[in-house]
Amino acid sequence: MKLLQDITPLLLAGSKSPDDTAKVVDEFTMRAHQADSIKRTVADSLRSMDADQFKGLFTGENTIVKDALTSLINMTMGFIPRLLVAIFILWLGFKLAKVLKNSIVRLLDRRGADASLKSFLGSFVDVLLRILVIIMAMDVIGIKATSFIAVLGAMGLAVGMALQGTLQNFAGGVIILLMKPFRVGDYIECGSYKGYVREIRIFHTIIRPFNGRIIIVPNSELSNKSLINHTREPQIRMTIEAGVAYGTDVKKAKQLLMDMLMTDPRIQKDPKPPTVFLSDLADSAVVLTLWIWTTVEDYWTVHGYIREQIYDLFNENGIEIPFPQVTVHHATV
Repeated sequence: MKLLQDITPLLLAGSKSPDDTAKVVDEFTMRAHQADSIKRTVADSLRSMDADQFKGLFTGENTIVKDALTSLINMTMGFIPRLLVAIFILWLGFKLAKVLKNSIVRLLDRRGADASLKSFLGSFVDVLLRILVIIMAMDVIGIKATSFIAVLGAMGLAVGMALQGTLQNFAGGVIILLMKPFRVGDYIECGSYKGYVREIRIFHTIIRPFNGRIIIVPNSELSNKSLINHTREPQIRMTIEAGVAYGTDVKKAKQLLMDMLMTDPRIQKDPKPPTVFLSDLADSAVVLTLWIWTTVEDYWTVHGYIREQIYDLFNENGIEIPFPQVTVHHATV
């Protein structure tokens, strides 16, 4: 036995006195009795244990093993149907998300939306719907998504606060691309900004004025403020003023102007023919106003040509074109 083997070196080593030898012998005897007692206890337990009792540890009616197996089986049988339903929801939800995404893209195509807008909105809708489907599947399985949604909400709030200005520009870009208050190539005026729209982007719009420079305007400003679109309609009315000196035959001047306008093919007769009328009696001139309808493409060409023609026409017919002047009367005392 191990106990006897462990005590043998003590006996072989000897001791310096009879008392030490007696202590070693007593210790050896006590360990031997303990080992023999343990051996007899184990042997008696094995002899007294019945095979039916040993089998009952696993097949008895109130055993821990059987209860654990039963709980595992019940859990599995209840989880599998929920898992199958969740898989079906994922499959059907992803299919519907794809169909809805394609429908939105087709709708944007019919409205002539920008390609970048179609791509962004399509991806955004697809991701959003997939997240909702996954949350529904998690709820069916039994995974509570309340905390998950709360975390997403907190993250979205933090990102929204940090990117408030950028998100406003993004929303403005979406509104512009969807509602189309102006298009690329239109000449617009918004506050101090005037020029042709060169490019409409998600966050800003690029405008090119007549001086050839580039103006980058945030979309939030263009979508929230009033603006003038000078080229939205195919025809546009031009207003030109011509001043003549006091004492001029106004009827003659009006007739000369009308004859000149009626001979120019670039001046439209529809929706209204050209009009010439006396609009103001200014300090130094009688002001005649010309209303002319022309196409957007011919606007600036006609604008410069008509002014030049007025100057030549008045000079040829002896009509004085006044300039600002002040008459001083000297009184004698």
